[in-house]
Amino acid sequence: MNVLVVGGAGYIGSHCVRQALAAGHQVAVLDNLSYGHAESVPEGVRLFRVDMGDQALVRDALRTHQTEVVIDFAAFTNVGESVQQPERYHENNVVRTEGLLQAMLAEGVKKLVFSSTCATYGIPDKMPMTEDLPQNPINPYGATKLAVEKRLRELAASHGLSFAAFRYFNAAGASADAAIGEDHSPETHLIPLAIAAVLGRRPPLKVFGSDYPTPDGTCLRDYVHVDDLSRAHLDVLPQLNQPGQALFYNLGTGTPYSVKDVIASVGRVLGRPVPYECAERREGDPPALYADASKVRRELGWVPRYDTLDSIVLTACNWHLARPKGYAS
Repeated sequence: MNVLVVGGAGYIGSHCVRQALAAGHQVAVLDNLSYGHAESVPEGVRLFRVDMGDQALVRDALRTHQTEVVIDFAAFTNVGESVQQPERYHENNVVRTEGLLQAMLAEGVKKLVFSSTCATYGIPDKMPMTEDLPQNPINPYGATKLAVEKRLRELAASHGLSFAAFRYFNAAGASADAAIGEDHSPETHLIPLAIAAVLGRRPPLKVFGSDYPTPDGTCLRDYVHVDDLSRAHLDVLPQLNQPGQALFYNLGTGTPYSVKDVIASVGRVLGRPVPYECAERREGDPPALYADASKVRRELGWVPRYDTLDSIVLTACNWHLARPKGYAS
Protein backbone atom coordinates (compact mmCIF):
# COMPACT_ATOMS: atom_id res chain seq x y z
CA MET A 1 0.00 0.00 0.00
CA ASN A 2 0.96 3.64 -0.33
CA VAL A 3 1.44 4.66 3.29
CA LEU A 4 1.93 8.21 4.57
CA VAL A 5 3.50 8.18 8.04
CA VAL A 6 2.67 11.42 9.84
CA GLY A 7 5.30 12.08 12.49
CA GLY A 8 7.50 9.57 10.70
CA ALA A 9 10.72 11.33 11.72
CA GLY A 10 9.94 10.87 15.41
CA TYR A 11 10.90 8.06 17.76
CA ILE A 12 8.12 5.55 17.11
CA GLY A 13 7.26 6.84 13.64
CA SER A 14 10.79 6.32 12.32
CA HIS A 15 10.75 2.70 13.44
CA CYS A 16 7.38 2.18 11.77
CA VAL A 17 8.74 3.62 8.52
CA ARG A 18 11.49 1.00 8.48
CA GLN A 19 9.03 -1.77 9.35
CA ALA A 20 6.69 -0.65 6.55
CA LEU A 21 9.51 -0.59 4.00
CA ALA A 22 10.60 -4.07 5.05
CA ALA A 23 7.01 -5.26 4.55
CA GLY A 24 7.01 -3.96 0.97
CA HIS A 25 4.87 -0.84 1.35
CA GLN A 26 5.51 2.42 -0.52
CA VAL A 27 6.25 4.91 2.25
CA ALA A 28 6.46 8.69 2.56
CA VAL A 29 6.88 10.78 5.71
CA LEU A 30 5.09 13.96 6.73
CA ASP A 31 6.71 15.71 9.68
CA ASN A 32 7.28 19.34 10.70
CA LEU A 33 10.51 18.26 12.49
CA SER A 34 9.58 20.13 15.67
CA TYR A 35 10.65 17.00 17.56
CA GLY A 36 11.54 14.62 14.75
CA HIS A 37 14.92 14.09 13.12
CA ALA A 38 15.38 14.21 9.36
CA GLU A 39 18.41 11.92 9.83
CA SER A 40 16.07 9.11 10.89
CA VAL A 41 14.24 9.07 7.53
CA PRO A 42 15.73 6.35 5.26
CA GLU A 43 17.36 7.31 1.99
CA GLY A 44 14.85 7.22 -0.83
CA VAL A 45 11.83 7.95 1.39
CA ARG A 46 10.26 11.29 0.57
CA LEU A 47 9.97 13.69 3.50
CA PHE A 48 7.21 16.30 3.34
CA ARG A 49 8.27 18.93 5.87
CA VAL A 50 4.72 20.00 6.61
CA ASP A 51 2.62 20.66 9.71
CA MET A 52 -0.31 18.26 9.90
CA GLY A 53 -2.64 21.18 10.64
CA ASP A 54 -1.92 22.85 7.27
CA GLN A 55 -4.73 21.33 5.25
CA ALA A 56 -3.62 22.64 1.85
CA LEU A 57 -0.09 21.26 2.16
CA VAL A 58 -1.28 18.00 3.71
CA ARG A 59 -3.71 17.52 0.83
CA ASP A 60 -0.89 18.11 -1.62
CA ALA A 61 1.25 15.48 0.13
CA LEU A 62 -1.62 12.99 0.15
CA ARG A 63 -2.15 13.49 -3.59
CA THR A 64 1.53 13.44 -4.48
CA HIS A 65 2.10 10.13 -2.70
CA GLN A 66 -1.23 8.71 -3.92
CA THR A 67 -1.87 7.83 -0.30
CA GLU A 68 -4.10 4.89 0.57
CA VAL A 69 -3.61 4.86 4.35
CA VAL A 70 -2.28 7.30 6.93
CA ILE A 71 -0.44 6.19 10.07
CA ASP A 72 -0.47 9.08 12.53
CA PHE A 73 2.21 9.39 15.22
CA ALA A 74 2.28 13.20 15.39
CA ALA A 75 1.57 14.42 18.92
CA PHE A 76 3.04 16.11 21.96
CA THR A 77 3.38 13.36 24.59
CA ASN A 78 4.98 14.77 27.75
CA VAL A 79 2.43 14.29 30.53
CA GLY A 80 4.02 16.78 32.92
CA GLU A 81 4.30 19.41 30.21
CA SER A 82 0.66 18.89 29.27
CA VAL A 83 -0.35 19.80 32.83
CA GLN A 84 1.64 23.04 32.57
CA GLN A 85 0.60 23.88 29.00
CA PRO A 86 -2.85 22.33 28.36
CA GLU A 87 -3.78 24.86 25.66
CA ARG A 88 -0.66 23.98 23.64
CA TYR A 89 -1.49 20.28 23.86
CA HIS A 90 -5.09 20.84 22.81
CA GLU A 91 -3.99 22.94 19.83
CA ASN A 92 -1.46 20.39 18.60
CA ASN A 93 -3.04 17.07 19.51
CA VAL A 94 -6.69 17.92 18.84
CA VAL A 95 -7.00 20.96 16.58
CA ARG A 96 -4.15 20.07 14.22
CA THR A 97 -5.22 16.43 14.10
CA GLU A 98 -8.64 17.66 13.00
CA GLY A 99 -6.88 19.48 10.17
CA LEU A 100 -5.22 16.23 9.14
CA LEU A 101 -8.54 14.39 9.23
CA GLN A 102 -10.29 17.03 7.13
CA ALA A 103 -7.47 16.91 4.56
CA MET A 104 -7.77 13.12 4.40
CA LEU A 105 -11.51 13.21 3.85
CA ALA A 106 -11.18 15.90 1.20
CA GLU A 107 -8.75 13.67 -0.71
CA GLY A 108 -10.81 10.52 -0.23
CA VAL A 109 -8.30 8.84 2.10
CA LYS A 110 -10.41 6.91 4.57
CA LYS A 111 -8.00 4.54 6.30
CA LEU A 112 -6.13 5.63 9.42
CA VAL A 113 -4.00 4.04 12.11
CA PHE A 114 -3.89 6.33 15.13
CA SER A 115 -1.44 6.44 18.04
CA SER A 116 -3.43 6.70 21.23
CA THR A 117 -2.32 5.94 24.79
CA CYS A 118 -3.17 4.03 27.95
CA ALA A 119 -3.32 7.49 29.58
CA THR A 120 -6.91 7.70 28.29
CA TYR A 121 -7.89 5.27 31.07
CA GLY A 122 -6.58 7.45 33.90
CA ILE A 123 -6.24 5.45 37.11
CA PRO A 124 -7.69 2.06 36.12
CA ASP A 125 -10.21 0.09 38.14
CA LYS A 126 -8.39 -3.21 37.66
CA MET A 127 -5.18 -4.83 36.42
CA PRO A 128 -4.30 -5.92 33.83
CA MET A 129 -6.07 -3.28 31.74
CA THR A 130 -8.61 -4.32 29.11
CA GLU A 131 -9.99 -2.16 26.31
CA ASP A 132 -13.45 -1.94 27.91
CA LEU A 133 -12.28 -0.11 31.03
CA PRO A 134 -13.78 3.35 31.67
CA GLN A 135 -11.73 6.14 30.13
CA ASN A 136 -11.20 8.91 32.66
CA PRO A 137 -7.86 10.60 31.88
CA ILE A 138 -6.20 12.48 34.73
CA ASN A 139 -3.98 14.73 32.62
CA PRO A 140 -4.44 16.91 29.52
CA TYR A 141 -2.29 14.61 27.36
CA GLY A 142 -4.61 11.66 27.95
CA ALA A 143 -7.63 13.94 27.49
CA THR A 144 -6.42 15.09 24.05
CA LYS A 145 -5.99 11.52 22.86
CA LEU A 146 -9.44 10.56 24.14
CA ALA A 147 -10.92 13.57 22.33
CA VAL A 148 -9.44 12.35 19.05
CA GLU A 149 -10.68 8.81 19.68
CA LYS A 150 -14.21 10.19 20.07
CA ARG A 151 -13.83 12.25 16.89
CA LEU A 152 -12.70 9.18 14.97
CA ARG A 153 -15.81 7.31 16.09
CA GLU A 154 -17.93 10.18 14.75
CA LEU A 155 -16.18 10.17 11.38
CA ALA A 156 -16.46 6.40 11.10
CA ALA A 157 -20.22 6.72 11.51
CA SER A 158 -20.68 9.82 9.33
CA HIS A 159 -18.04 9.46 6.61
CA GLY A 160 -17.08 5.79 6.54
CA LEU A 161 -13.60 6.38 7.95
CA SER A 162 -11.98 3.07 8.90
CA PHE A 163 -9.50 3.36 11.73
CA ALA A 164 -7.56 1.51 14.38
CA ALA A 165 -6.49 3.28 17.56
CA PHE A 166 -3.62 1.70 19.49
CA ARG A 167 -3.42 2.57 23.16
CA TYR A 168 0.28 2.40 23.89
CA PHE A 169 1.91 1.45 27.12
CA ASN A 170 5.64 2.28 27.53
CA ALA A 171 7.45 2.26 24.19
CA ALA A 172 11.14 1.49 24.66
CA GLY A 173 14.28 0.25 22.93
CA ALA A 174 15.88 0.97 19.56
CA SER A 175 16.39 -0.74 16.22
CA ALA A 176 18.45 -3.93 16.37
CA ASP A 177 21.21 -2.39 14.22
CA ALA A 178 21.37 0.73 16.43
CA ALA A 179 20.72 2.92 13.38
CA ILE A 180 17.74 4.71 14.91
CA GLY A 181 16.62 5.14 18.49
CA GLU A 182 15.38 7.47 21.18
CA ASP A 183 16.58 11.08 21.01
CA HIS A 184 14.35 13.46 22.96
CA SER A 185 15.12 16.89 24.36
CA PRO A 186 14.40 16.95 27.18
CA GLU A 187 14.44 13.22 27.82
CA THR A 188 11.74 12.03 30.23
CA HIS A 189 11.69 8.25 29.70
CA LEU A 190 13.08 5.95 32.36
CA ILE A 191 15.31 3.62 30.35
CA PRO A 192 17.36 6.29 28.50
CA LEU A 193 17.62 8.31 31.73
CA ALA A 194 18.98 5.26 33.57
CA ILE A 195 21.46 4.57 30.76
CA ALA A 196 22.65 8.18 30.78
CA ALA A 197 23.15 8.03 34.55
CA VAL A 198 25.34 4.92 34.25
CA LEU A 199 27.40 6.49 31.47
CA GLY A 200 27.95 9.66 33.48
CA ARG A 201 26.07 11.82 31.00
CA ARG A 202 23.64 13.11 33.60
CA PRO A 203 23.26 13.16 37.41
CA PRO A 204 22.01 10.10 39.32
CA LEU A 205 18.58 8.87 38.31
CA LYS A 206 15.66 10.10 40.41
CA VAL A 207 13.18 7.44 41.48
CA PHE A 208 9.88 9.16 42.17
CA GLY A 209 8.27 7.23 44.98
CA SER A 210 9.52 4.14 46.78
CA ASP A 211 6.49 3.47 48.99
CA TYR A 212 3.88 2.32 46.49
CA PRO A 213 1.84 -0.83 47.25
CA THR A 214 3.99 -2.90 44.87
CA PRO A 215 6.51 -5.70 45.56
CA ASP A 216 9.50 -3.32 45.83
CA GLY A 217 7.69 -0.05 46.49
CA THR A 218 8.26 1.47 43.04
CA CYS A 219 5.80 1.90 40.17
CA LEU A 220 5.01 -1.00 37.84
CA ARG A 221 4.86 -0.36 34.11
CA ASP A 222 4.52 -2.33 30.87
CA TYR A 223 7.47 -1.88 28.46
CA VAL A 224 6.98 -2.80 24.79
CA HIS A 225 9.75 -2.66 22.22
CA VAL A 226 9.31 0.08 19.65
CA ASP A 227 9.74 -2.35 16.73
CA ASP A 228 7.08 -4.70 18.13
CA LEU A 229 4.77 -1.75 18.63
CA SER A 230 5.40 -0.54 15.06
CA ARG A 231 4.64 -3.95 13.55
CA ALA A 232 1.14 -3.87 15.04
CA HIS A 233 0.35 -0.80 12.93
CA LEU A 234 1.04 -2.85 9.81
CA ASP A 235 -0.66 -6.01 11.05
CA VAL A 236 -3.95 -4.11 11.36
CA LEU A 237 -4.04 -2.74 7.79
CA PRO A 238 -6.02 -5.67 6.30
CA GLN A 239 -8.72 -5.04 8.92
CA LEU A 240 -9.42 -1.56 7.53
CA ASN A 241 -10.84 -2.63 4.17
CA GLN A 242 -14.46 -2.39 5.32
CA PRO A 243 -15.76 1.21 5.56
CA GLY A 244 -16.61 2.47 9.04
CA GLN A 245 -14.36 0.12 10.99
CA ALA A 246 -13.59 1.41 14.50
CA LEU A 247 -10.94 -0.73 16.20
CA PHE A 248 -9.26 -0.21 19.57
CA TYR A 249 -6.32 -2.18 20.94
CA ASN A 250 -4.04 -2.05 23.95
CA LEU A 251 -0.39 -2.42 22.95
CA GLY A 252 1.78 -3.82 25.69
CA THR A 253 3.41 -7.09 26.62
CA GLY A 254 1.21 -7.66 29.67
CA THR A 255 4.27 -8.10 31.88
CA PRO A 256 4.79 -5.42 34.54
CA TYR A 257 8.26 -4.28 35.58
CA SER A 258 9.07 -1.94 38.45
CA VAL A 259 11.38 1.06 38.32
CA LYS A 260 13.91 -0.97 40.30
CA ASP A 261 13.56 -3.83 37.80
CA VAL A 262 14.55 -1.40 35.04
CA ILE A 263 17.48 -0.11 37.10
CA ALA A 264 18.67 -3.68 37.65
CA SER A 265 18.28 -4.54 33.95
CA VAL A 266 20.30 -1.52 32.77
CA GLY A 267 22.96 -2.40 35.31
CA ARG A 268 23.15 -6.00 34.07
CA VAL A 269 23.38 -5.03 30.42
CA LEU A 270 26.02 -2.34 30.93
CA GLY A 271 27.89 -4.21 33.66
CA ARG A 272 27.75 -1.24 36.03
CA PRO A 273 25.23 -0.23 38.69
CA VAL A 274 22.84 2.62 37.96
CA PRO A 275 23.38 5.51 40.37
CA TYR A 276 20.00 6.63 41.68
CA GLU A 277 18.31 8.44 44.54
CA CYS A 278 14.76 8.28 45.82
CA ALA A 279 12.48 11.31 45.65
CA GLU A 280 8.87 12.09 46.51
CA ARG A 281 6.07 10.64 44.45
CA ARG A 282 4.86 12.61 41.45
CA GLU A 283 1.23 13.61 41.53
CA GLY A 284 -0.93 11.46 39.28
CA ASP A 285 1.43 8.48 38.98
CA PRO A 286 -0.66 5.31 39.43
CA PRO A 287 1.07 2.44 41.28
CA ALA A 288 0.67 0.07 38.33
CA LEU A 289 -0.20 0.22 34.63
CA TYR A 290 0.04 -2.88 32.48
CA ALA A 291 -1.94 -4.27 29.58
CA ASP A 292 -4.20 -7.17 28.94
CA ALA A 293 -3.04 -7.58 25.35
CA SER A 294 -5.13 -10.66 24.60
CA LYS A 295 -7.37 -8.80 22.12
CA VAL A 296 -4.55 -7.65 19.82
CA ARG A 297 -2.94 -11.08 20.03
CA ARG A 298 -6.22 -12.83 19.23
CA GLU A 299 -7.48 -10.56 16.44
CA LEU A 300 -4.21 -9.54 14.75
CA GLY A 301 -1.93 -12.44 15.69
CA TRP A 302 0.50 -9.89 17.13
CA VAL A 303 3.17 -11.34 19.41
CA PRO A 304 6.08 -9.26 20.78
CA ARG A 305 9.43 -10.57 19.62
CA TYR A 306 11.25 -8.75 22.42
CA ASP A 307 9.65 -10.60 25.30
CA THR A 308 12.05 -9.80 28.16
CA LEU A 309 13.06 -6.51 29.72
CA ASP A 310 16.77 -7.23 29.19
CA SER A 311 16.25 -7.76 25.44
CA ILE A 312 14.55 -4.37 25.18
CA VAL A 313 17.15 -2.62 27.32
CA LEU A 314 20.02 -4.15 25.31
CA THR A 315 18.84 -2.45 22.10
CA ALA A 316 18.48 0.87 23.91
CA CYS A 317 21.99 0.58 25.37
CA ASN A 318 23.47 -0.24 21.96
CA TRP A 319 21.87 2.87 20.48
CA HIS A 320 23.06 5.20 23.25
CA LEU A 321 26.58 3.75 23.15
CA ALA A 322 26.77 4.12 19.37
CA ARG A 323 25.24 7.61 19.36
CA PRO A 324 26.30 9.44 22.54
CA LYS A 325 24.70 12.65 21.26
CA GLY A 326 21.78 11.00 19.50
CA TYR A 327 21.33 12.02 15.87
CA ALA A 328 23.82 14.84 16.37
CA SER A 329 26.60 12.29 16.87
